[in-house]
Amino acid sequence: MSQFYNDVEPNIIDDQMVLKAVEKTYPEDLGDLAQGENINFKDVTELQLSFKSILQIDNLWQLENLTKLQLDNNVIEKIEALESLVHLVWLDLSFNNIEVIEGLDTLVKLQDLSLYSNRISKIENMDTLQELQIFSIGKNNLTNLENVVYLRRLKSLRTLNLSGNPFCDDKQYTLFVVAHLPNLVYLDFKLVRDTTVRFLQFPAWEIRQQLLTEPFLCWCASNIPALRAGSLQKSSSQKHTTAFVEHLNGSFLFDSLYEEDTEAAKLASLPGVGDLLQAYPSWFVSVCGNLYNYGLQEYEKREAEVSDFYKKLHEILLASQEESKKAMFDFEIRNKQRLDEIHHARSYDVAESKRAECQEDILQLSDTLMTLEVLLSNELEELLQGFKRSIDVITSTFMENVKEIYPFHSIQCRDLENQHHEKLMEIALTTLEKSLKGELEEDLPADVQTLLVDKNTIVNAVNMSHSIRLRKIDKRESDMLCNTYHW
Repeated sequence: MSQFYNDVEPNIIDDQMVLKAVEKTYPEDLGDLAQGENINFKDVTELQLSFKSILQIDNLWQLENLTKLQLDNNVIEKIEALESLVHLVWLDLSFNNIEVIEGLDTLVKLQDLSLYSNRISKIENMDTLQELQIFSIGKNNLTNLENVVYLRRLKSLRTLNLSGNPFCDDKQYTLFVVAHLPNLVYLDFKLVRDTTVRFLQFPAWEIRQQLLTEPFLCWCASNIPALRAGSLQKSSSQKHTTAFVEHLNGSFLFDSLYEEDTEAAKLASLPGVGDLLQAYPSWFVSVCGNLYNYGLQEYEKREAEVSDFYKKLHEILLASQEESKKAMFDFEIRNKQRLDEIHHARSYDVAESKRAECQEDILQLSDTLMTLEVLLSNELEELLQGFKRSIDVITSTFMENVKEIYPFHSIQCRDLENQHHEKLMEIALTTLEKSLKGELEEDLPADVQTLLVDKNTIVNAVNMSHSIRLRKIDKRESDMLCNTYHW
């Protein structure tokens, strides 16, 4: 870009440049932005200052509510004068002459930052950008691959472009970046997973990388059985919770329907309601019992599937560990023998020949370990996909059946409650009619008599009682489905 601007007079952002940019950005809304003869810059949220030969950033302090700023394709040498733009979400400084990342400390809401095609040699001074999700710093002067580790502190970063920097020529570039930034979704415009899988098939890999995986495999092999056993040792209450059927064995749910129902006790005193309540709880508890038993059966299926997964995972890791150990043990024996031969060599040529054999053996070991790593990765991927399919079937079937069984087929909890509500409403209205006619054969408590002053009062009381119980029933079903989904 510097050659393009050789014959162009550099500019500094001034009020006139900003004003023209605002007028160009908001041609239709200019009247709304204007107050008298002046522009109300506080209402400006986007500004484009591309291809303006800008050398120095300045005079942006009045645009305090700016969320998007384009300063690309200029000759800017320093990031400055942005401290007041605290609401910036999107900032484009690509195709400039910037050498140092600085002046971004106050831009804590920034989500998208482009510094593509500048002269930056170090990633730094970005600690406050915790909301940053997209960062483009390709085609700069980044030479030290270790500098990428700095980006680990940006927890929200998902898309990163580093292409065109000198360190991209390193054979370990892709795996190094992905290993240190495990939350990345896109790297250099490609899905991270696809890029990584292809790169893993490359034969030359540092032995030290494989050695780092050995402790992990040892740990998994020794600890997974314990983890699996621990997951199966649950108390009865924990088991009910994990099965998502807690408090369904017995009358707990039915009893809870009346905990917040202040009108239920009054309505229970109406003539005939006592008989109505005799059958309702037993049917309701029976439905809950059916769901409780079904939930425990499905729980056992899920636990068996998880247990089987851990068992297979342990076997795969252990087999891979043994293969790796054998390859390294054989290498150590050969290497020790050649070192002895080098030590006792009678000429430089013989020693050099043996040294070359050692070097070749190291490369072969590297290829062997890398091949084992790829095979392990493929086996784990296949295991995980199979496990996911099985779990998807089990949980989706459970959730579908819960919607049918809860409330259980034709004898549903909601149906039972609705039927109870209809009968209760019929009794309440009949009692009201008799009360108004003075035909009640028994005296009712004073608080019950307050419900019988008119039709609206008694109907509202019955409906409120019904709504409270329905909410309880709906919440229990919702909790069961949500917990299953989260699991």
